[in-house]
Amino acid sequence: MQDALRERALRLLARREYTRQELSQKVALFAESAEQLEALLDDLTSRHLLSDQRYAETRRNSRAPRLGDARLAYELRSKGVAAELVSATLAAGEDELTRARRVWQRRFGSLADVGDAAEQARQMRFLAGRGFSGETIRRLLSGATLEDD
Repeated sequence: MQDALRERALRLLARREYTRQELSQKVALFAESAEQLEALLDDLTSRHLLSDQRYAETRRNSRAPRLGDARLAYELRSKGVAAELVSATLAAGEDELTRARRVWQRRFGSLADVGDAAEQARQMRFLAGRGFSGETIRRLLSGATLEDD
């Protein structure tokens, strides 16, 4: 049974990265006991086949070009990544303001009219929905207004 459980876990890991919590949930139904499951997860971690840090970096690299730090942190925490690891992973990535500017330019163009209050509110809601912080949004939109003058 241990071999079948290991094989199932390795098949899952061959497709994509998983956090320890995710993989545990996926294979828990097939484990004979909690001890067997923990032993398997410990073994996979010690062999560097299972890594929350690698998962967090992969997730950051794939999602950060479109999302803000708040949304990325939420996604990582919901998958079971430790808060310290989330902070370290986000700090190692690109600056949130730079990413927000790129997302904003892609969506609204470099000459977007942010002078109109309704349009500015719409752009702020869009960026907030993507998980960018209020401070980042204010800095971006105030800078965009200054650039357009």
